[in-house]
Amino acid sequence: MVDAVVVDDSQFMRIQIRGMLEERGLTVVGEAGNGKRAVETVLDCEPDVVTMDVKMPGMGGIEAVERIMAERPTPILMLSRYTEAGAETSLEALSAGAVEFFHKPDGEVSPSLVQYADDLVETVRVVADADVTARVGTTARDGAASFPELAAESAAESSPTAVPEVGTPSTVSPTLVIAASTGGPPTVESILSALPGTAGLRVLVVQHMPEQFTGRFAERLDEHCELAVRESAPNDRLGPDEAVVANGEYHTEVADGSGEMLALSLTEEPPVHSVRPAADVTLGSVADAVSGPLLAVVLSGMGRDGAAGLERIAEAGGTTIAQDPEEARISSMPERAIETGVVDHVLPAADIPECILTSVREMA
Repeated sequence: MVDAVVVDDSQFMRIQIRGMLEERGLTVVGEAGNGKRAVETVLDCEPDVVTMDVKMPGMGGIEAVERIMAERPTPILMLSRYTEAGAETSLEALSAGAVEFFHKPDGEVSPSLVQYADDLVETVRVVADADVTARVGTTARDGAASFPELAAESAAESSPTAVPEVGTPSTVSPTLVIAASTGGPPTVESILSALPGTAGLRVLVVQHMPEQFTGRFAERLDEHCELAVRESAPNDRLGPDEAVVANGEYHTEVADGSGEMLALSLTEEPPVHSVRPAADVTLGSVADAVSGPLLAVVLSGMGRDGAAGLERIAEAGGTTIAQDPEEARISSMPERAIETGVVDHVLPAADIPECILTSVREMA
């Protein structure tokens, strides 16, 4: 049985959400119409999960998330508008400690949300299983200072003088693919912000996220990382010390990886594992097309996306890393990856950047 608290400033929305949850076997143990009352209700009711509105009078949803995570860490699902502003606030909420977000299709008061009741309840169940006892902190743009010696060595190895001839397998820069889903964004941010912008890494991030959100997620990463980060685009080219976040509407593949600049393509092929973009698609294309050192990381998420792709990277001689399932918000993706038997390193998120840089050094 899953006990839930429903938080929304609209009584109509609270009634609607309560009905959807209870009709599908969940128990609503409390409600709140603003952030302050939400914190009090969570402390009183000790639920398994909270559905949290973003915009409310007085204390808003993001501040309420921060308070709840500080006083009684509880899995939280944000209900946000399907807009650019909604994307921004959703990402802020994830950084504050929320596990996932779900879109209100019609804005703050959303009568048609009932059409998505099954998806909402399934998401609530997934979020309720999340482990929120270990928070993954994010670092600012100077995060690469966490590993100054490795960063300096990587910088030296990737300098022009260290690369006598560009475009051959022995001198092509390393390629890193990061796969994540539910619970992943803060971890992706913490890892990328700890990597130096001088290691020559070409990074592809596949985060399961709608199209309206991947662009803003890329902008957020760019603000907090030394790497130059953007959303993937048709006919894009990815070079050293750059990263792309896979566009939320397409699979992102490497069409030509023979030189320093990776030629990317975006395809509308059917979803894989019910998702598009899918990490397995990106990882498979990297294993097939890219010359030079390969690295792949699988982080928090539901399902098995990334496991088959990690096998492809291992077959190509690359280094494979999985987040420790014990600390992942949702453990399914790293667990499925580990079950393949090809994972080289199982690590907490805080140790993954150092492992990446060490591997790059050893590959040089």
